[in-house]
Amino acid sequence: MVYNGSDGAVGVEGRSARVLAAHHKELDMRLNRSRITLAFVVAFGLATALAACSSGGGSSGPRRDPNLITAEELADYTTLSALDVIRRLRPRWLQSRGSSSAQVIQDGARLGDPDNALRSIPVSDIAELRYLNASDATMRYGTNYPGGAIEITSRGR
Repeated sequence: MVYNGSDGAVGVEGRSARVLAAHHKELDMRLNRSRITLAFVVAFGLATALAACSSGGGSSGPRRDPNLITAEELADYTTLSALDVIRRLRPRWLQSRGSSSAQVIQDGARLGDPDNALRSIPVSDIAELRYLNASDATMRYGTNYPGGAIEITSRGR
């Protein structure tokens, strides 16, 4: 079509220019959205990395083994029983697994009822406490440890 001045019709060249301009505008909008998305992803990644670095422990001291209570940790609780110190420091050890609770082993000997056994042992007599999950306890001591085991190493006298 050719430009006709009397009816205001626009020729093919004019329509093509409008289509190209609209397409160019749409591409600019897509590019801007892509830049915004990229900026968001980069900002989120940096925030996540910084959060991971800041939660790494920093000056909060050495990380504790969740399955071990050392003599250093026990030093502040010498007037308590083994049960009380486990309740304070590693309460997860006392949670029942199914219908079984952790068995108590002191210096290689299996003790009776876990609560009574732990209640009767003063922390001042303990060098170390260690929790063994069911698999580790079974490998070390044989069967019948579905709730794991709490090993007590006594102080040498």
